[in-house]
Parts: sequence; C-alpha cells; structure tokens
Amino acid sequence: MARKVAVMVVHGIGRQTPDFADALSEALQAHYRLECGDDIIVEAAYWAPVLQTEEDKLWARLKSGGSLHYQALRRFLVDFIGDALAYQPVPGDRQVYDDIHSILARTLRKLAVLAGHDAPLVIIAHSLGSVIASNYLYDLQMFPRKDLISDEVRAQMSDTPLERGETLTSLYTLGSPIALWSLRYREFGRPIQVPSPKLGDHYRFLPGEWINLYDADDVIGCPLRPLNDAYAQAVTEDRAINVGGLLESWNPLSHLRYWTDRDVIEPIAASLTSIWRYLNGRVAPEQ
Repeated sequence: MARKVAVMVVHGIGRQTPDFADALSEALQAHYRLECGDDIIVEAAYWAPVLQTEEDKLWARLKSGGSLHYQALRRFLVDFIGDALAYQPVPGDRQVYDDIHSILARTLRKLAVLAGHDAPLVIIAHSLGSVIASNYLYDLQMFPRKDLISDEVRAQMSDTPLERGETLTSLYTLGSPIALWSLRYREFGRPIQVPSPKLGDHYRFLPGEWINLYDADDVIGCPLRPLNDAYAQAVTEDRAINVGGLLESWNPLSHLRYWTDRDVIEPIAASLTSIWRYLNGRVAPEQ
C-alpha cells in the first residue's frame, strides 16, 4: 500500500465559504494525480464561522447607528481587519484564539486518520491563515518547555506524530502578514522551525522548506527573511510572484488571487510529488 502525504490548507481574512480550498486542491491534483493518484490527502481548516456571526452582528449594529458613507469599504474593513483584531488573545480571554486553533487541531486529527499517524505534513496558509498556522505550530514546538495549548484545544487532539507537529515537512505562506505581526515582539521575534526539528526522527533524509510567496502589489504580503537572522535561517526563500488576472495583478486586489495562480500551484505540486516519491520509491526528494 502506498504511503500518503498530508496537506492542511488554512484560509485567510475575509468572507469565506466551506469550499474555499476546492479550487486549490483541484489545481494541485491536475499536476500530480497521474503519478501520485489519491495518495496526497488535502484537508481544509475552515475557521471563518468562528468570527463571521459576530462580524455580521457588528455590521448590523453599526448600520443602525446612523448614516455611514462608503458602506462597501466599511464592510470590507469589518470582515478583513475584524478577523485580525478578534484573533488576538486579550488578558483573561483567549476564546477566539482557542476556537480557531481547535479547528486546526480537528483538521490535523482528520489528516492523521486519512493519511496516517506519521504522514509527512505540508501546510499551505494564506494571509491571516499564515499567522494562525505559525502560532499553532509555535505552540506545538514550544512543548514541553512551555505549555501554551489550552485544554479546549487539547481535547480535539489525539497523540500522533502528525498532530504533535513532528512530521511538519514544508510550509507555504501566501500573501503573509507575519512581518507585520512581528511588530508585537522585540526585534521582530523568532520564527517557527521548518521542517520540524523532530522530522528526522521519522524521515531521516526528507528535507523540507518554508517558501514565502508574495506579490509586490499585495500590500499585505511581505518578505520575511529580512526581519532578522532567525527568519533568514528559517525561511528557505521569499519568492516574489505575480498573481491575478488583468484586473488584479497590478494592484492590492492581488491579495485574493493566490489560490489557483500557476506560480503558486506548480512549485507546491512539484514538492508534493517529490515527497510522495521519497515515501514510496525511497529516493531523495528533488531540491
């Protein structure tokens, strides 16, 4: 029986639907299915419902308060910036943080069942989703030095290498605002380790990578390696690409067009195929 590769997709800010990852998954499959078949398991971490109801409620109350100009733009700000603000824990209340992380925990648990408890893990995360994925992995990697995972999140986990983050192989961040998030920390903080420092315990010769893809016209996505020496070592490459069609590729709307762009799909599909070959043909992945 062929070994499988686990892929978690994490969406970013704004209004999302449960099928947000379908187009990405189909585009990836078009590249690797002929060789890998159904052995690359893609699961979406759909966390939008945690905040959407409250954002809808907030917008209704704002409109009831009186006349508002630029309503479309205001609604955009509620949906987009609201996600980023609400995700941050405040003293004595980390409910939203834990609710979102619980969804990631359940997604990884499902992947452990479908792909195998020690399947190599690849994460594709867009926008605020890259911050969420980074925070979740950081909490995992800090254990047992610091126990940052709440009982609520832990209740969604079983004890497998994949769910502990030990098999994290590659991370692809798309239009990531992690650089902006780093302002919260002295000297811009420290990144997670990619691949996991424990990956060699499970796959001795399987290399990994952290590729940060961003469009120069995307005002949210930024390079990460210039932040400090730690990021320069952790991030394999900041890769500038051009995403979107005629209406988006030259302006900030490019932020919403990473999911099916060939500059995103082709290198990720090639990496997944390479990992699958290693698992099933015992050949070193292509670099």
